[in-house]
Amino acid sequence: MSPIRVLIADDHRLFRQGLRYVCQAGGIEVVGEAADGWEAVRLARQLRPDIILMDIRMPGLDGVEATRLITANLPGVRIIILTMYRQDQYVFEAIKAGAQGYLLKDIDEKELVEAIHAVHRGDALINPTLAARLLEEFRRMSQGETLEGTEELTEGEMQVLRLVAQGADNRTVAERLAISERTVANRLSEIYRKLHVNNRVQATLIALRRGWVSLEEE
Repeated sequence: MSPIRVLIADDHRLFRQGLRYVCQAGGIEVVGEAADGWEAVRLARQLRPDIILMDIRMPGLDGVEATRLITANLPGVRIIILTMYRQDQYVFEAIKAGAQGYLLKDIDEKELVEAIHAVHRGDALINPTLAARLLEEFRRMSQGETLEGTEELTEGEMQVLRLVAQGADNRTVAERLAISERTVANRLSEIYRKLHVNNRVQATLIALRRGWVSLEEE
């Protein structure tokens, strides 16, 4: 099985070196390093990594805007935001820009390697200390909102969405619903298309704020 290919984007050279060491020690291939947002965009197009570890605050073009450009042009590339900042607004902007994960830089080495593998599998990843506030803020922001027209989800798609909202990966969803992982992937693709989103984090947030699913559902 081919190693996960990672691009590191951070304006601090010493921190990039530390991330490279952690990734390589965990069997993850580092294919490139970027010192600013524009370089991250250029290298993403050139190298087509599986995962980008993206700092939020960088000179020239910040990580949120770099994420927005990359996800718009390279939807197969998954991005994990790494930052020192705990302000909620960074979380909201990163998720809206298409990031698959958001982690604070005080994460330990083992957790970082596990996070890269999780996002590579297609899981959404948000630091648990921020998740509840993130969901609450999206609910607050949507109060009184006129919902844009979206196609109705089928019952099968809604079953998948309910489990995804609870954090289940594709394999777990397949086992719970007695369907193949390919069918799960196909239903997720349809869910994204119908809800006009790019990933499971955004789909979950829309489902939660519209009252379609609950994190406590069994």
